[in-house]
Amino acid sequence: MRDDVALSFDGADPYRNPRRGAGMPSGPGGSAGLPFMSFDLGAVTAPPPSRLGSSGGYVGGGGGFGAFEDEAPLLEELGINISQILKRTRTVLNPFRINPDLHEDADLSGPIMFCMLFGLCQLLAGKVHFGVILGWMTLASLFLYMVFNLLAGKNGSLDLYRCVSLVGYCLIPMVLFSAVSIFLPSRGIFKYLLGGLTVVWCMRSFTSLLSVLVPHADEHRSLVAYPCGLIYTAFSLLVVF
Repeated sequence: MRDDVALSFDGADPYRNPRRGAGMPSGPGGSAGLPFMSFDLGAVTAPPPSRLGSSGGYVGGGGGFGAFEDEAPLLEELGINISQILKRTRTVLNPFRINPDLHEDADLSGPIMFCMLFGLCQLLAGKVHFGVILGWMTLASLFLYMVFNLLAGKNGSLDLYRCVSLVGYCLIPMVLFSAVSIFLPSRGIFKYLLGGLTVVWCMRSFTSLLSVLVPHADEHRSLVAYPCGLIYTAFSLLVVF
């Protein structure tokens, strides 16, 4: 047997590197090259007090749990201002005293909400008209946008976004009519009269806001009132029939 190849029967490793120090940590199973990882939970250290927020959340550089406290409310991030929508609603509900300053900034959150309420009232009456209401409001806004800008010519400055906002907010009386009609007989002269008054109410609110918010709209107010009345008459027919 060669001297450089020796078998050891005492459990020692004959191929152990002699240059390794005896102080090297050995892993489980006797392997000297793998360091042992401790899983002791008590060894986990808490972050220093300077890194803890007032509510106990970690406010480290990585944007920890405390960063959620600085986030803006969800409705504010979506651009939905509930208090502003309520103020505009009260303005439209008073057809004789409309405050145009509240409608200077157009939005779509209010019109979409009123369309959903209109569809919900129709659903309570046994009619599924969600898609019809949204489609008609879109077509009505496009129609009034084209009619006014054709009438005004070079002075036409009504943008489509504002037109959709005005059509949606002036739909509020129709939503009330739909809610009241749930408790009225399906066929009756009172329901027809109430529908006609609601159409006039919506038409007056739209033309009043349009004449104040859009330049040169007061000159074509009576001409715009006719297609506007046709549009809200179509909405009232959804409620009556």
